[in-house]
Amino acid sequence: MALPPGQRAVAGFPRFGTHLHHPPPPVPADPVITMVGALSKDITLSVADLALLPRQELAADFHCVAGWSATGLRWEGVKFGAVYRAQVEPLLAPDAAVSHVVFEGLDGHRSVVWLEDALADDVLIADRLDGRPLDSDHGAPVRLVSPSQYGFVSTKHLCRVEFHTSRPPDPDRWSLIAAHRRARVWQEERHRRLSGRVVRPVYRTLIRPIRALSARGSRTGTRG
Repeated sequence: MALPPGQRAVAGFPRFGTHLHHPPPPVPADPVITMVGALSKDITLSVADLALLPRQELAADFHCVAGWSATGLRWEGVKFGAVYRAQVEPLLAPDAAVSHVVFEGLDGHRSVVWLEDALADDVLIADRLDGRPLDSDHGAPVRLVSPSQYGFVSTKHLCRVEFHTSRPPDPDRWSLIAAHRRARVWQEERHRRLSGRVVRPVYRTLIRPIRALSARGSRTGTRG
């Protein structure tokens, strides 16, 4: 299967994320996902309850914005769109038009996603990878999986979801590596201001140091 523009397949599935030289965050004894924002009341969805919802299996590659792709992955979980329609829509005010969703992980990473992208049919809240529960390096207990967007959108260790009626501030507003606001892999939307083709060689120089940092912080070895 062809890869998106500028991507190269790598062996295995390297660990990625924030603060790579540190171990992943500990998983709470009874993990929950809190949903807040343009709702009549907050929602607290336990990970145990999430596992009881209708399940979805998804074969999808993972594409890092730096230019590597992990191929042939098998994810399992619950469609985010199904959770949104069943849990969130009934609590929206009649005049509340949600436009953006913020996903936050236990490691502090936040991704800002357009609602239409979050509701795509292949977006999961996943708890299993390749037939096994997610390990801590790959986002335990649950993570977002959005295969059509670069990996920084797919927040690991998901613990909080915010619903906004206008675009919230960008987490990397002042960063030189300003992530694209949609990050669609087939459009090569890597950078907010520069074309994907221009930043490819710069991002690729980051792959080796990122893998080295990941190995230092990993709890499960090179597969991460």
